[in-house]
Amino acid sequence: MFLVGLTGGIASGKSSVSSMLRELGCPIIDADVVARQVVEPHSKAYVAIVRHFGREVLRESGEIDRAKLGQIIFADEQKRRLLNSITHPEIHKAMLRQILLYFIKGYRYVVLDVPLLFETRKLTRFLNHTVVVYCDPATQLTRLMQRDGLTQEQGEQRVAAQMPLKEKRGLANHVIENSAGREETQRQVLRLHTLLEDSTEFLLVRVVAMAAAAGLGGLLLYTIKWLVS
Repeated sequence: MFLVGLTGGIASGKSSVSSMLRELGCPIIDADVVARQVVEPHSKAYVAIVRHFGREVLRESGEIDRAKLGQIIFADEQKRRLLNSITHPEIHKAMLRQILLYFIKGYRYVVLDVPLLFETRKLTRFLNHTVVVYCDPATQLTRLMQRDGLTQEQGEQRVAAQMPLKEKRGLANHVIENSAGREETQRQVLRLHTLLEDSTEFLLVRVVAMAAAAGLGGLLLYTIKWLVS
């Protein structure tokens, strides 16, 4: 099994591409979903967030109010980095658990849907392919304002808080152009899916993993114990 990183920018259409791949039968590990799971009440990350940001970022139910927290971190780069330092280790650990499960089930590859893939660079060294969902800046801003009901100033602030899509595009192995219609995007996704399905990279990875497991059984057991802890 090999790993494919899928990323983009806010309102670039990454979630739509992820859904298209899922419909084609691709296993998807969504970092945004994992991020919500690791900050559930009383979790390690939840306790740290409340300690650093205060109880004002909580809803009446006790859950973290992502909108309130988002307003804070998008306006303050230092606080955004603090939040990332709290959540990212827990997110990566949870994602590794899911990767291990898909590996055991024998999948050829797994798609990691990670918004900040190139910003953090924590996972890129493990990826065989990286995919960026791109759209032109004007389209991105318009979609964001319409989707989230933001003013132009708020939209520009959120776009500016991320690495520019043009820069991400230059770092990726594959680019899905998502400035046009849905049908054109679907055609590109299907071509990418066919390329990944036809790849034999999973064979080498599985052979290496089996050899490592046979020669380093103790280390493998330790790794599994760490992942499920």
